[in-house]
Amino acid sequence: GGVLGSEKEVVEQVQLGAVQMTRVSLGTLGPVVPDVNVFNMPFVFRDHEHMRKVIDGDIGQEILDKITNSEFNMVGLAWMDGGVRNLYTKEPVRSLEDLKGMKIRVIGNPMFIETFNALGASGIAMDTGEIFSALQSGVIDGAENNPPTMLEHNHFRNAKYYSLTGHLILPEPIVISKTTWNKLSAEQQDLVKKFAKEAQFEERKLWDEKSAASEAKLKEAGVEFIEIDKKPFFDATASIREKYGAPYAELIKRIEAVQ
Repeated sequence: GGVLGSEKEVVEQVQLGAVQMTRVSLGTLGPVVPDVNVFNMPFVFRDHEHMRKVIDGDIGQEILDKITNSEFNMVGLAWMDGGVRNLYTKEPVRSLEDLKGMKIRVIGNPMFIETFNALGASGIAMDTGEIFSALQSGVIDGAENNPPTMLEHNHFRNAKYYSLTGHLILPEPIVISKTTWNKLSAEQQDLVKKFAKEAQFEERKLWDEKSAASEAKLKEAGVEFIEIDKKPFFDATASIREKYGAPYAELIKRIEAVQ
């Protein structure tokens, strides 16, 4: 069907049963399923592999069950991989010091804004569509996202430095409307669950291929990929994890324990 507007509207459509299935970002679910906020915290995952082990294991299933048991009219089926978000800038960021005073576009979530403020930059919320011209005109010094997004939105034309901060690694659940779910037989429900889990692993393969292809194109276009020491970034954002992670201390310990 046509364009439904913002993701929040899509979630409302799923709750009404008008949209039957969708992939949602965790920010949208946070208000009703608070545990998902943990996955949104900076450096809560050591790396991409760690995030995948967490969503594939008990913790991933528990959070899907919490979505299902929440007052959202949805059933949590599986997890999609939204890749790793890194920093891209007009001037190179090779260390935490280089980031000082830079204006960096982030998703308009207070935690993401505060994360970049804690890193010594200034987090600026704006719509995705505004980033290109804001980079061009110097309203912002950089933004942060995964390689496919940086490539497809042409942000690399103005930001030639990609620092591998890996500050956010965001899994995103696939949900189905409970209205739709309850019309299915038990046998059909089992099949949907089975195929959703298969999709979780299939999407991952496709994501890795797309991400690698995007990286190659960015490098061809002259983007410099910068390996950085993550520890200073991790340390600088400890206050964010303490502030926003306080209610989930136990869950965070369990995530850290996943090897």
